[in-house]
Amino acid sequence: MKICVAGAAGAFGMKHLEAISNIDGIEVVSVVGGDPDDIEGFAKERGIPHATKDLNESLARDDVEAVILATPTPVHAAQAIECLEAGKHVLVEIPMADSLADSIKLVEAQKRTGLVAMAGHVRRFNPSHQWIHNKIQAGEIKLQQMDAQTYFFRRKNINAKGEPRTWTDHLLWHHACHTVDLFQYQAGGDITDAYGLQGPTHSDLGIAMDMSIGLKASTGAVCTLSLSFNNDGPFGTFFRYICDNGTYIARYDDLYDGNENQIDLSGVTASNNGIELIDREFFSAIVEGREPNASVAKCLPAMETLDRLEKSFGVN
Repeated sequence: MKICVAGAAGAFGMKHLEAISNIDGIEVVSVVGGDPDDIEGFAKERGIPHATKDLNESLARDDVEAVILATPTPVHAAQAIECLEAGKHVLVEIPMADSLADSIKLVEAQKRTGLVAMAGHVRRFNPSHQWIHNKIQAGEIKLQQMDAQTYFFRRKNINAKGEPRTWTDHLLWHHACHTVDLFQYQAGGDITDAYGLQGPTHSDLGIAMDMSIGLKASTGAVCTLSLSFNNDGPFGTFFRYICDNGTYIARYDDLYDGNENQIDLSGVTASNNGIELIDREFFSAIVEGREPNASVAKCLPAMETLDRLEKSFGVN
């Protein structure tokens, strides 16, 4: 399968390129960059035959069958729709859009074209969360409460590589999206209650730097989520699953019980790399002609919940 990676020179574009190198039968034939990328030099260094700063140029190529979008959040939905309308399957990094209206447009485009359209909701694929999900599906445990903390120190507009960004990240539509979707996925029910509080808006970035979210599912499970760009200390997202039969603590790809005993995750997945697992699911769904886990349609309920939360903040 021949694919294009857009946003290839960015932090997550490079993560996808690294992941793809571990997957047989996939060839990156085109990469798309943006300012200030030297995308031609980037491609030449990696032996990729085509490079451009115009996504439409890649979409016009007959040898491109699918696209991975690791581009800025504000263009996710529009670019994903362009890919589908050009006849290309698409995997768009989280979030699929920064509004409910654009999320719905993307889901409608997928239904109209019948192509595979998937969102990069990596928490569905991390081995630690898959282990929990398998136990829930087998009826061995039931989620009662999820407590999650998402903490960064990001008072300047920089990306995960520590480089200046040309757009502004968002605690709600990006970082909360991970946990909101994961909670719905693990709880196995619709969100019946959603509320949130946000702190002051940053004078330069124009976004809230601190946020607190509460959720309840139709199964009775509850979720509390704390997010901050002001955390000067260890960063990342940490989860505590409180279940009817045990407590579990997930730290990215590691899992512990409530007493900090590490759980063996070997054999749970084909890889310990969540990005690689997303990409594998995307390519497999294309080959098998099926809807993938984390399809844009399956992730739409999370976007609906984010919209409810945004309205609870009083933000238009």
